[in-house]
Amino acid sequence: MTDESVDYPGLIVPVGHVEPVPRRIRAQVGGQWVFNTRRAVYVWEWPGYPQYSIPLRDLAEGVLTDDGRTGRLAPGPARRHSLRVGSEVREGAAWVWDEGAPEVLIGTARFRWDAIDAWYEEEEQVFVHPRSPYTRVDALRSSSSVRVEVDGTVLADAPSSVKLFETGLPTRYYVERAYVDWALLRFSDKVTACPYKGRTSGYWSFVSGAVTHDNVAWAYDFPTVSCSAIAGMVAFYNEHVDLHVDGVLLPRPTALSRTQWDEQQRVRS
Repeated sequence: MTDESVDYPGLIVPVGHVEPVPRRIRAQVGGQWVFNTRRAVYVWEWPGYPQYSIPLRDLAEGVLTDDGRTGRLAPGPARRHSLRVGSEVREGAAWVWDEGAPEVLIGTARFRWDAIDAWYEEEEQVFVHPRSPYTRVDALRSSSSVRVEVDGTVLADAPSSVKLFETGLPTRYYVERAYVDWALLRFSDKVTACPYKGRTSGYWSFVSGAVTHDNVAWAYDFPTVSCSAIAGMVAFYNEHVDLHVDGVLLPRPTALSRTQWDEQQRVRS
């Protein structure tokens, strides 16, 4: 039986998969470079996206200290290390792959993403996690109309949209701000980031009397170049609103949201 709430391609990369990174990868802690390499590899510890594994020979001298703790990550065994850069110390910042891990990972270290202050691919900073070479994100202008409702109240009614297709996630429908009823929405201080789209410029909650639905809408005023078509537009979580596209009510998706993927990364790091 087909799940009608799933309208997008699934993730295809198996856990433990390793691929070369063709991009220069650099990282900073406390304003100092921790590594600069053209020999990194992608390693998938879960299906959603990879992590970088960095050759030890490309690290700044003496920055890693063995914590004396071993563990087994999805691709294989590893030893936990702390990171020291000047006066900055990041406990348990990295796992150095141990014997029994895939051979290509031996002699490399997988860093916890938030143990690094800033990651760079070539000259562009990367947020949240590495961009997967198997994930595609397309923002396409569309003549599809979009009506958004919560509890029978119309929040937006737009004659056209931009559809954002991202591998492994539900299709998102962005509408022009002129078609949103801002009297029903309250600005939130929530901020999220995406390696493919950039950093959000705003979230809004639906407020009607005593009823509140938190952070149901968001916008990217300054998205990445590849997603420039959504600049300044507003999208609503399909999971939390009633979304009518060309007059047809869409089933609410059951897939993991971006926030849930981020939480998985935090827990597994």
